[in-house]
Amino acid sequence: MQASRSRNRKYRFPIRSGNRCTMLVDGQSFFGAMLASIAGARRYIFLEMYLVESGEVADRFITALIAARERGVAVYLLFDAFGSFYLHRRDRLQLRAAGVHLAFYNVLRLTGGRRNLFRNHRKLLLVDGEIAYTGGAGITDAFDPALDPERYWREGMLAIRGPCVADWHALFLGTWRRWAKMPMAEIDPPAAHPLAQGFPGRVAVHGHNVASSEIMRSYLRHIAKCRHRVWLATAYFVPPWKLRRALRRAARRGIDVRLLLPGPHSDRPEVRHIGSRYYERLLRDGVRIFEYQPRFIHAKTMLCDSWLSIGSSNADRWNYRWNLEANQEVRDPDLAESVAALFQEDFTDSLEIRAGDWRRRSWRRRLREWFWGELARFFLRLGDRSRGRGEPRDRP
Repeated sequence: MQASRSRNRKYRFPIRSGNRCTMLVDGQSFFGAMLASIAGARRYIFLEMYLVESGEVADRFITALIAARERGVAVYLLFDAFGSFYLHRRDRLQLRAAGVHLAFYNVLRLTGGRRNLFRNHRKLLLVDGEIAYTGGAGITDAFDPALDPERYWREGMLAIRGPCVADWHALFLGTWRRWAKMPMAEIDPPAAHPLAQGFPGRVAVHGHNVASSEIMRSYLRHIAKCRHRVWLATAYFVPPWKLRRALRRAARRGIDVRLLLPGPHSDRPEVRHIGSRYYERLLRDGVRIFEYQPRFIHAKTMLCDSWLSIGSSNADRWNYRWNLEANQEVRDPDLAESVAALFQEDFTDSLEIRAGDWRRRSWRRRLREWFWGELARFFLRLGDRSRGRGEPRDRP
């Protein structure tokens, strides 16, 4: 009991029982559900996003948010200033003219220097304190299969009901108070009552401090104690050494360890070359690596036995240096099996990297790995030396 209390003190939010979570896969599913929740809002809407770009998807959300505001719903939008760079001025003005509260995290400044690197990468839609959505998606056309059936980004979002919604509420409120210039009206926090037939879960967060990463701490703890499988999907794979070591150790003790990573399609192909430097040792220790072939896979999902962590955080050292992140954790056997089925579907659509084939890869690929790896190492060292200088004073 004492050890359990000590472990919980390392996290901002406790494990809460009685949550129900639903996995929504690809834009036609999660955009539809999110827009339906906005259409049904009665009191308030919180929307916190990194990637927001003008286009057809943004137009749908803007129309729905303005309609909610016209019904008297309080609407608060917090967008990252860099990730929303391509949200056109006319869209911003349209939202504000309708009475929507719109704020931007860490506005870029010519004199900002390294401070401009600190970003809010969290993804959250919360409606009336009743339902929250989180995952890896952004408000952009890239996630909509109807707009580009051949190249849309593969992604999932989690719909959450239950006590953890109150923690997502508190997380948004704290960031809004730190970064928004306008105050928020008094909104009663959601009740944290457990739902019948719900499951234990926790909101895990990461701030601008490597040592504070609850998400990574959870990854390592669950990998260390899992008994059957560790499956990780991530859009950007530049993992900290502790995560690489944990994955290798799990594979060596007979755990089914698999990585689902982008293949030839990515918005950041250089990151693929940086991450592939780690393949050889991982493969040697028994980790299986799959590169997804049809499109860009943008998912951020960790599955350890029946424990899931889904949210904004990639297995990427850049995340843990510069970004605000948040994941929903849940232990739900039925949900775990449905997510495992999605993994299996994606493994089928992937190329498995075999150790022998990898050792015979071309010199051109080796050269790209070396070049991008050295460049990444340089910037990571530069970032380490600059920690704490000009850093936003924002703790999760």
